[in-house]
Amino acid sequence: MKSIQGYLGDGYEVLSSVGHIRDLAEKKDIPAELKKTSVGKYSIDIENGFTPLYVESDRGKKTVAELKRALKGADELLLATDEDREGEAIAWHLLEALKPKVPVRRMVFHEITKDAIRAAVDNTRELDLALVDAQETRRILDRLYGWDVSDVTRRKVGQGTSAGRVQSAATRLVVDRERERIAFVTAEYWDVEAVAVPASDAAARAEGFATRLARLDGASLARGTDFDDAGQLRKAVVVLTETQARELADALAALGEVHVTAVEAKPGTRSPKAPFTTSTLQQEAGRKLSMSAKHTMGVAQRLYEKGYITYMRTDSTSLSTQAISAARTQAVALYGDKAVPANPRSYANKSKNAQEAHEAIRPSGDVFRTPASVASALDRDESRLYDLIWKRTIASQMSDAKYETTTVTLEAEVGGRVASLTASGTVYTFKGFLEAYEEGRDEKRSDADRADDQSLPKLAVGDVLDLRDVEPKGHATSPKPRYTEASLVKALEEKGIGRPSTFASIIDVILNRGYVTKRGQALVPSWLAFSVVRLLEQHFTELVDYDFTAALEDDLDAIARGEQQRVEWLKEFYFGSDAHVGLRNILDNLGEIDAREINATRIGDVATLRFGRYGPYLDVPNEDGTSRIVNIPEDLAPDELTPAKAQELIDAPIAGDRVLGQNPETGRDIVVKDGRFGPYLEEVLPVAAEPEPAPEPASDAAAPKKRVAKKKVEEPKPRRASLFKSMSPETIDLETALKLFSLPRTVGLDPETQTPITAQNGPYGPYLKKGTDSRSLTSEEQIFDTTLEQALEIYALPKYANRAATSIKEFDADPVSAKPIRIKDGRFGAYVTDGTTNVTIPKGQTPDDITFEIAVQMLADKRAKGPAPKRTTRRPATRKPAAKK
Repeated sequence: MKSIQGYLGDGYEVLSSVGHIRDLAEKKDIPAELKKTSVGKYSIDIENGFTPLYVESDRGKKTVAELKRALKGADELLLATDEDREGEAIAWHLLEALKPKVPVRRMVFHEITKDAIRAAVDNTRELDLALVDAQETRRILDRLYGWDVSDVTRRKVGQGTSAGRVQSAATRLVVDRERERIAFVTAEYWDVEAVAVPASDAAARAEGFATRLARLDGASLARGTDFDDAGQLRKAVVVLTETQARELADALAALGEVHVTAVEAKPGTRSPKAPFTTSTLQQEAGRKLSMSAKHTMGVAQRLYEKGYITYMRTDSTSLSTQAISAARTQAVALYGDKAVPANPRSYANKSKNAQEAHEAIRPSGDVFRTPASVASALDRDESRLYDLIWKRTIASQMSDAKYETTTVTLEAEVGGRVASLTASGTVYTFKGFLEAYEEGRDEKRSDADRADDQSLPKLAVGDVLDLRDVEPKGHATSPKPRYTEASLVKALEEKGIGRPSTFASIIDVILNRGYVTKRGQALVPSWLAFSVVRLLEQHFTELVDYDFTAALEDDLDAIARGEQQRVEWLKEFYFGSDAHVGLRNILDNLGEIDAREINATRIGDVATLRFGRYGPYLDVPNEDGTSRIVNIPEDLAPDELTPAKAQELIDAPIAGDRVLGQNPETGRDIVVKDGRFGPYLEEVLPVAAEPEPAPEPASDAAAPKKRVAKKKVEEPKPRRASLFKSMSPETIDLETALKLFSLPRTVGLDPETQTPITAQNGPYGPYLKKGTDSRSLTSEEQIFDTTLEQALEIYALPKYANRAATSIKEFDADPVSAKPIRIKDGRFGAYVTDGTTNVTIPKGQTPDDITFEIAVQMLADKRAKGPAPKRTTRRPATRKPAAKK
């Protein structure tokens, strides 16, 4: 805002709406008279043109009040929200709430530079209601889908589960990939590798080059790509066994030399990739910078707001004339005249929606700033992402790279058979765009078979080469790699599911819901995701069909172009037509859903995996018709739970059965147990003998019967102790167990107050305690090692001196409190604060995801809620006097 204000001057007042000011009403906000109508269920009047019921948020009310105040003295109103669909809808909501009496113009720009802002003021347009209709249709569609289908998943799978038009399709993609991995059958094959060196060239002999056995008697040897997912061959090839490969290796090593029978050289060219779109930026940042999609968009947002890049939500791959000129000029300056082709490059635009297809993501301005020139003004991630965008933009206008690939065939006769070895090498004769940038690659299942690029010496047919380091090599086929955020974004885009601007939030949702977890960069689905996807596939087949989901996006694009009408389209989606069933009809005809069956997966004939209240477990049948539960390790991925692994878990000794020994003080056994919150120790209590029944009193019919209240007998509780995080239930011994039972440990007495100082472990980690004064320790081992002298030194420091309370991140002053905003690391995690108001960063987000605008909004929302209600002290209940007999 400060930059825009500076470019426009004092004649303008620039204010921020801080995102959405209105949204569909929650159930608590629906007026009583509407609760029994269709509006009461969805906040949408389905019977009257799917009219939405919008309400202003608490923050939105405050924003609208501030904007109305500023509007009183204004001559005109310029709506300058983002240039995409969502931005157009925000502008419309502002117009609806403000009801201005002055002229209104829509101002759009794709970069925050002086020239761009001034040009935007001089070239305004009307509000695009077709774009607004598309966004509002999306919002209504997501509410109808999400509320109705999520209600079914919560009842049949579990509380906290949900379904969504796009999130469910994305979850299904990840689950489908895991299903492929589960069904995959590994196949084994062997070949022979060797190093070939020219027999005559002394210089070349020092290095040699890698070669691999490729054919026997003209028949090709098997490679990983020759096998399907079931482990069967796709075509006729020779599959060597280990024995055969070793025999061939020994024979080739004994022979020692081979002859060159063919040398084939092929020229080739590589063209640069298009400039970044939202999708490709997320993919490359994931591959090259290990940034999540959400983090990438947060960093890009900051770069855009600071005026370093153009708008970061776009489907377009085109560049303006000025940008092309800037890229070509900089490429020539850096890499010479041959670095650019004679004619500028243009790239086809994939987006069908011309309204959203502006310009690709690129450095802003008519002259690009180099990464080195802006590094001091940016933080680490901003600098890295800007460098990526700058290189991609420059490279997109550079010349093709030219190379030559040479393939050499070597032959030798071994055991009456002709063995053919091949080697390939690629040499770039002109690097072209590769001087600036090379696109990253996703993991491929056939990477093991790919020969690395290497330089080959100059060879001719008939040359003799020596073989060294001849070795047989065994290989096993591998399943398709799991999706990463980058490859999932690519898959979503290829299938037309969602839009680039929503990919980051889609992935964020399925991570936060627990449907997917990250193992390194890989996305691993949970068994909960399997249950949800199974329910949707069986009972909402059309709604999770990839083509149907993509068709919905195309329809929304058509509404944005004004080719379809919003109300008619929503009627067809909800009530159905000849083309599809309709959501309402699906819900009305669901029939009975067996929740137990939905949450069950057979693991061979060994057991059934079920998903219960506390997560997945194995339901193992016993011979007597009963069953028992076997817990599954949290870090075990679904494709790793094979029948063999399940049997291993079933046969594993129960942790509680391992007796460490007897406590010498009590004579009781100490055992290791595995509890809901992790492994722990327990001292086994002796089994108490049942008391003999008291003799019944003699019967006296005349005596009045007295009611005797039975006292509840408190069962003695066994002593327990948790293991330290560094300890393992498999390796812990009796000596360590006794030390844990001895806690808390008395370190000594405070010499001034004679108060005991103890060291102990708690839910928030190890600490010292002196009366009511506690101080944290940095490791669990310090519980046993800390001396009295060290403890007194810790207590001599200020209360929080040993706690990392430094700011993680700092921003400008908050517009309300006028105090600087900081992100700090607290006892319960990172939080945003302006020194007065504190807001914990939500689960699933990191400090890197929080921008200044987001921080301002978080603080505003917290203030709008007001202080937490004080807990009132309950008055003691007045005891009534006992009734007189």
